[in-house]
Amino acid sequence: MSGIPLDQIKIRNELEPGDIGYVIYLHGSLYAKEYGYGRQFETYVAEGLCEFMKRHNPRMDRVWVCEHGGKMIGFLLVMQRGDAAQLRYFLIAPEYRGCGLGSKLMGQFMEFIKERGYRKAFLWTTSELATAARLYTSAGFRLTEEKESTSFGKALRERRYDLLLP
Repeated sequence: MSGIPLDQIKIRNELEPGDIGYVIYLHGSLYAKEYGYGRQFETYVAEGLCEFMKRHNPRMDRVWVCEHGGKMIGFLLVMQRGDAAQLRYFLIAPEYRGCGLGSKLMGQFMEFIKERGYRKAFLWTTSELATAARLYTSAGFRLTEEKESTSFGKALRERRYDLLLP
C-alpha cells in the first residue's frame, strides 16, 4: 500500500467517538507485534490520552487523525506542556508507511506549532524506532536525553528529542 496517493488519505483535526479507544488499540497491538512491547505500553498510551482529553486546550493542542477507506491508519497529537509543545502518539499503520504520510504529518505539526507561537517542542521515543528518529531529526529535533527503561514491558532505551525554534 505504500504507493497510495496522499490525496486518498483523509486527515482530520477533530476527535470523533471511538477515536481515543482505537488509538490505544492501534498502539498496543502494533507495538506488541513489531517490538514486543507489553501491556504496560498500552496502559501508558491510555493514561496519556486520558490526560490529553482532560487538559485539552483547542487553541494550543491538536490531533491529526488519518483515515483511508473509513479506517484510522495514522495518528499524531501535540499537547501543550507549559511553554513547549509535546509531540505524542505518532503512528502510521505498516501498510501505509513509505507513501509520504509521515513527512506530511510532520510538516503539519511544524506549521501548527509555529502558528501557535511555540518556541520549543519535545518528544519521547525509543532507540528501536530509527525511522521515526530520522523523521524527527530531519525536522530539526536533536537527541538530548537517554535512559534505560522497562516501562513498556521489556528492557529498552527511551530517548528524548528537543526542538528549539527561532
